[in-house]
Amino acid sequence: MSKKMNLLMISMLALNIGAASAAPDNYPADYQKIIDAAKKEGKVVIYSTTDTAAAAPIIKGFEALYPGISVEYNDMNSTELYNRYISEQASSSGSGDVVWSSAMDTGLKLAKDYAMPYKSPEADKLPSWAVWKETAYGTTYEPLVFIYNKRLIKEDEVPKSHADLATLIKSQPDRFKNKVTTYDIEKSALGFMLSVEDMKNDPKYFDHLKDIASAGMVVQSSTGTMLERVSSGENLIGYNILEPYAKSRAVKDPSLGIAYPEDYTLVLSRVSFISDQAAHPNAAKLWLDYLLSQKGQDILANQANITSIRDDITGDNDVAGTTKLLGNALKPIPVNESLLEYLEQNKRLDYLKKWRATTGK
Repeated sequence: MSKKMNLLMISMLALNIGAASAAPDNYPADYQKIIDAAKKEGKVVIYSTTDTAAAAPIIKGFEALYPGISVEYNDMNSTELYNRYISEQASSSGSGDVVWSSAMDTGLKLAKDYAMPYKSPEADKLPSWAVWKETAYGTTYEPLVFIYNKRLIKEDEVPKSHADLATLIKSQPDRFKNKVTTYDIEKSALGFMLSVEDMKNDPKYFDHLKDIASAGMVVQSSTGTMLERVSSGENLIGYNILEPYAKSRAVKDPSLGIAYPEDYTLVLSRVSFISDQAAHPNAAKLWLDYLLSQKGQDILANQANITSIRDDITGDNDVAGTTKLLGNALKPIPVNESLLEYLEQNKRLDYLKKWRATTGK
């Protein structure tokens, strides 16, 4: 190959890299400075509760858009993430540049104490309830569903509400003995938050919980474990399951059924923020903006199968499509201080005590 041809190929490669790394349209004029600084940082460290497999397409898209910036992705459960991050911040040791947590309450508490204020150029494209003080952002729109084993639960038995679920189980205690599963709210920060949100939305929550637990309730800290147990028939029904994980499993597993409660369907939005001690703050800004962007959200919705918080992506796996499906039953959990109420130590301990007394756990 001639020297001239080599130079031409190098020049074309440089142009392609430059195009991939250019500031998106309609972003601030000085956004290129963030991109240039991020390239010097060379990587971004993410602490997340989103499964690595689910996050893989968004990571791939980000690294393709910003060559030279690698993603160091750490997948943890919600309690592990919270405890690890707190410990690292206290010791000023290396930690995550970005937190991305499904446990909205502990995620917001971390943001309140440790986040860097940053107004994303994508903030105006999000629902107002999903943005907290230009610091923490809701990034997804995920209904919480019932799952059931199609081989062992007849179609006309599938509960249509939380009250239906409680009635079904209480009426057949032998059949459902140790066959109903949900989160262990002491081991799972996500499970604790969802229990509190159920209580806020259901005036008879503890009555229903008592009936659900009457046959013996199996609790887990992992969504994957619950899906596996219901799929195998070891458990018959699970509740407060994140829809994206259930849908991904159901596509490959004909024995797994999904039901949306019609009385109310909680909607979770994974909270993300940039650490005020981020070692790679500019790369962190690029990651957050990409995650919230139309391109990033389209990947979440159509490749990772996680429902988009926007309403302008391809297909129906977004706010508009979910609203069309479930309408007024949807109860999005807002990213605001209401999430923090039951994290106060005495209130949390009292709630755990009441939950244990009700469930016998």
